[in-house]
Amino acid sequence: MNLNQIHNVYFIGIGGIGMSALARYFQYIGKNVAGYDKTETQLTDELQALGLSIHFDDDINQIPKEFYAENTLVVVTPAVPIAHSEWNYFVERDYVIKKRAEVLGLITKDTYCFAVAGTHGKTTTSSILGHILYESGVDVTAFLGGIVENYNSNLIGSGKTVTVVEADEFDRSFLHLHPNVSCITSMDADHLDIYGDAAHIEASFREFAAKTDRDHLYVIKGLPLDGITIGVTPEADFSAQNIRIENGYYVFDVKTPSELIQNVKFGLPGHHNLTNALLAFAMAKSYGVSNEKIGEALATFKGVRRRFSFQIREENRVYIDDYAHHPTEINAVHQAVRELYPGKKIIAAFQPHLYSRTKDFADGFATSLSQFDEILLLDIYPARELPMDGITSSWLLTKMEHPNKKLVNKKELIAAFKNSDAEVFITIGAGDIGEMVKDIKNALYEEN
Repeated sequence: MNLNQIHNVYFIGIGGIGMSALARYFQYIGKNVAGYDKTETQLTDELQALGLSIHFDDDINQIPKEFYAENTLVVVTPAVPIAHSEWNYFVERDYVIKKRAEVLGLITKDTYCFAVAGTHGKTTTSSILGHILYESGVDVTAFLGGIVENYNSNLIGSGKTVTVVEADEFDRSFLHLHPNVSCITSMDADHLDIYGDAAHIEASFREFAAKTDRDHLYVIKGLPLDGITIGVTPEADFSAQNIRIENGYYVFDVKTPSELIQNVKFGLPGHHNLTNALLAFAMAKSYGVSNEKIGEALATFKGVRRRFSFQIREENRVYIDDYAHHPTEINAVHQAVRELYPGKKIIAAFQPHLYSRTKDFADGFATSLSQFDEILLLDIYPARELPMDGITSSWLLTKMEHPNKKLVNKKELIAAFKNSDAEVFITIGAGDIGEMVKDIKNALYEEN
């Protein structure tokens, strides 16, 4: 398929974070772009502000007429239901229909491609790497799974030589990519509704890892893969040493296989983010970017929306929002916040994402959430799933041995926060809790 022959690109699920990055890209290179999503969100508002036509009813009559042409590419999200009328309209008429990962594969096939894989850390690592390359003058386009604060976008650059992509393990999507350099941040069990068990997940990551040779594969120290190792531990090929906190920033030395680079500065909290920064450092260095330019870019990286995103950062009140939706990610949030605010009372509100994930990792969720001083648990966000018998937030709450736990609905959340005597407030989850952040922030400011 030749993308140069495509004039129109229509997205079914345009409001997804990965889909919207592709929509921005196609609009930027001069294609006509429109789409459908079932829900109006901040992301769809931003796309409409760029001039994209978006509607929110599954109605073929709302598809702009020019998209009925033969030179239209239809991009679908894996979450689209099989009975979706717009999707079926295009299927029945033999339009070219591709999943997001397939389109990324087409775009990146003729570029020098950096692919960032892992069950956690993909978005932050790929965003840091995209920022480093762009700030260093590399002709790069980075397709990201989050809104990078430096650019207020999930697309960095407009280059044709180098691409940075998130290599998504969901539905084995990352196997469509053609990476020159890859990294794997983590291989924890997830998406068991797709894979069945951890062994099949690991096998899929090994298949992805085999797409690049050992000298171009970067892996976290301790993963069962043969590549260049990264970690805070000194045994890694690239490691962070002499770590300290100065004025809210990490300052550390980077040991590489051949040198020691001192006093690198990075602003995102948590040892998981230090590891993400090390991965991006090593990958950028492999492309020939100088230590000086990498260091300058790391010091100016502001973070990714909903990844340990400070909404209020004052002496007597802190509010942090995070996309964490797996026990390992919640543990990372807890480690970071305790390191920054030792001794302060922390309240966390969590919205579970997917019935299947809640069922598969219930004990892990109970343990990770119970580390906070006070817990507010919202109903499960279903996303693409139908309810499962017995799998509810009430059931998850019973697994937590904690004196300060409470089930709340979204309408009750702000009042519950305002009635708490905590000093640090955190919202956690990958569902629509992110749409509440602005209202929560305003309410907590009123209390300040």
